Amino acid sequence: MGLLRDAGVVYKPVEQIDLGPCSNESYFRADKAPRMVGFLLKIFAWFLESRIIGALLLYIVKKNNQVHKLVTNATLVEPPMFVPLHPITELNQQEVKQIDSDASPPERVQEAIKCIPVTSEKSLDDLKPSCFRRWTIPDYSRAYSTGAITPLRVLFLVAEHFIDAVRESCSPPLPMSFFINYDAEDILKQARESTLRYERGIPISALDGVPIAIKDEIDCSPYPTTGGTKWLHKFRPCTGDACCVMRLRSCGAILVGKTNMHELGAGVSGINPHYGPIRNPYDPNKIAGGSSSGSAAVVSSGLCPVALGVDSGGSVRMPASLCGVVGFKPTFGCIPHSGVLPLNWTVGTVGILAATLVDAFIVYAAISGELPSHKPTTLPPKVHFPLLNSTNPISNIRFAKYGEWFNDCSDEIRICCSNALNLLCEHYKWKTVGVTIPDIESMLLAHYVTISSECSTSLSSHMEKLDFAEIGWDVRVALRICGAFNGKEYIKAQKMRYRQMQIHNNIFTMADVIVAPTTGRTAYSIIDDALKTGEVDCINGAALIRYQIAPNFLGLPALTVPVGYDIAGLPIGLQFIGKPWSEPTLMHIAYAMQDLCISDYKKPKVFYDLLGDSHSQTDFDFETDNHVQFVDWCFNGYKLDDPTFVLKNLRLNNEGEVRGHLVLN
Repeated sequence: MGLLRDAGVVYKPVEQIDLGPCSNESYFRADKAPRMVGFLLKIFAWFLESRIIGALLLYIVKKNNQVHKLVTNATLVEPPMFVPLHPITELNQQEVKQIDSDASPPERVQEAIKCIPVTSEKSLDDLKPSCFRRWTIPDYSRAYSTGAITPLRVLFLVAEHFIDAVRESCSPPLPMSFFINYDAEDILKQARESTLRYERGIPISALDGVPIAIKDEIDCSPYPTTGGTKWLHKFRPCTGDACCVMRLRSCGAILVGKTNMHELGAGVSGINPHYGPIRNPYDPNKIAGGSSSGSAAVVSSGLCPVALGVDSGGSVRMPASLCGVVGFKPTFGCIPHSGVLPLNWTVGTVGILAATLVDAFIVYAAISGELPSHKPTTLPPKVHFPLLNSTNPISNIRFAKYGEWFNDCSDEIRICCSNALNLLCEHYKWKTVGVTIPDIESMLLAHYVTISSECSTSLSSHMEKLDFAEIGWDVRVALRICGAFNGKEYIKAQKMRYRQMQIHNNIFTMADVIVAPTTGRTAYSIIDDALKTGEVDCINGAALIRYQIAPNFLGLPALTVPVGYDIAGLPIGLQFIGKPWSEPTLMHIAYAMQDLCISDYKKPKVFYDLLGDSHSQTDFDFETDNHVQFVDWCFNGYKLDDPTFVLKNLRLNNEGEVRGHLVLN
C-alpha cells in the first residue's frame, strides 16, 4: 500500500495553539460509512475476514475515516503517554469534607449520608412527590429503618418484576431484555439476611437491602461474566466478586443480577443478537445506548436506584443520557478495576448509573479508593466528599464551552442544553468561557486506535479457539477492524493522548469544567433488520459518541444529568467534564443542575414503582400438594407459621389448584 500513502497532518506544538474562542483552529469531522445490517453486513464481514480482500478493505476503511491522515502518518512532537494517570494536586475545592482514606466502605457510606440534605422522616405514602421521581437509596433506607416495610418485601416484588421483565424479553411484541442473568433464590436469600439485620437494629449501612444491578462485564458471584457473549465465560470463568462488587456486598447491598450489554462493548446501540436488544424505557421502540445498556435501562425503569457499568468510550454516560438518568465516570484509577473483564487497560473505568446524583454519590463513596493490597508509588489523593447539604453554594464556577462542538447536535438538544446551562449560570451567578478544543476528531480516532488495539490484544488468545459463528456479525466486523492497527499507529495515538492532555490542562487554567451535550442526538429506533445480525451504523454512532471521548482517553471525571426531552419525549443529557480528582466539584454542579430540572422529569413508559407498590398484596398460584414446599423454597426456610407471612383468601379453582394471597406483615 506504499504507493497509496496519504500525507499526514503536521500538528502544532501545544504551546503554539490558540485555545481562545477566536482561534483559527478548524472544527473537522471525518466522513462516516453508511449503515449496514443483515445480508450486507454478513457479506462485509466475510470480505473483511478474507486474507487479501480483507487487507484492501481495511486500508480503504481506515483511509475513508481519515486514520492515515490524522494518526498513522501524522507528525507530532509530543512524547507518547501510555496510561492517563494524573499527579496528585491540591485543587482547593469548595464545600468539601475530608474523609479518612483508610475508612471501610460502610464507613464511607455513612460519611456520604452526612453530606446529603436531610429529609424529615415521613410515612411511605408521604414519600411520593407530586411530580415524577424515582425511588432513591435514602428512600429505601428510610422505609427499612422506620419499619414500614422490609427488604424482603421489596426484593420479593423486585424479583417478581425481574421475572416479568425476563418473560417480556422472550415474548412479543416488544422484548425489553434488561438482564442476562438473575437468580430469584439468591436475591431472596440476600433479602432475608438484610431483613434480619434490620429486625435486630444493626443494618450495615444505608445501602443495606438496596437492590443494585451489575453490568455483565464485572465479576459478581454466583453469575458467569459473559461480556454480552455466548462464549467468553467458557475461557474466563468468574471465580468471585470484582473489588467494586465486593465493596457493595460489604455494605449490605442486594446484588440482583447481571445486566445485558452490547456484545463485548463493541457498539453504541445495545442491540445484542444473543440476549435481545435492550429497549429504552421511555420508548421501547428506541435503543437504550451502549454498552452499559441494561444498567441504564434498569435504573430508568425503576427496578434499581443504582447499577454499575463500565465506561470505556462513553459506555456509562451515553446510555444514561438516552435513558434519562445520571451517569458518572470518575477519574481514571479512582475505582479499582480488579475483577472487570480486561477488554482494555488504559481507557476504561467502572462507572455508576443512578436515579439521582445523591445515589451516584453514595455508591461512589462505597466503591472508590485504593486496593488494600496495592502499594501506590505516589501518595494517594486526599479523599474529599462534597457537602451537598451546605447552605453556601459553591461560587465563581467557570464553564468552558467550545461553541462549534457544543452546537454540533440536533436542534432540540442544542436548544435544551443551552437553556439548561443558561439557567444554571443565571441562578448561581456562574459564567461561561468561550474556548477552542482543537483536533477533536483526531483525538476520537486516536482513542479508537487505542481501545481497538487493547481489545484485540486482550482477546487474541481466545480468538484462536473460537468458532466465529458464536459472535454477532457487527462484532465480527468490529473485531476485524480492531486487529488492523499496528504498533506505529498505537504509538502515534499515545502521542496524541499526551498532546490532548496538555491542551485540556491549559483549558482548565481558564475554566473549572468543560460543558457539552452528552450525545449529539436522542435515542434512535430499533429496526427489525438489526435484531439477528446487529448493525454497523457509523452516522448515528458518531453522533452518540461525539462528546464522550476526552474523559476516557485522558482519564478525566465526567457526569451527565438529565435536563429535558425532545419533541418525542426522549431524554436529553448535559455533561460536565472536570479536572482530575475534581469529583466533589462535579457533584456540586450536577446536583445544582438536577435541582433546577427535577420538577420537570417525566415518567418512562416502562416503569416499576417498587416502593409505591409495597402495600399491595401479591398473588400466588400453587398446587395443593406442594404449596408448603413452594413457599419454603421461595423464602429460604421461612415457614407458613412464621408471623412474617400470612396466607389469605385461599380458594380452590376449577383445576383443583389452591390460590390466594401471600401477605408479608
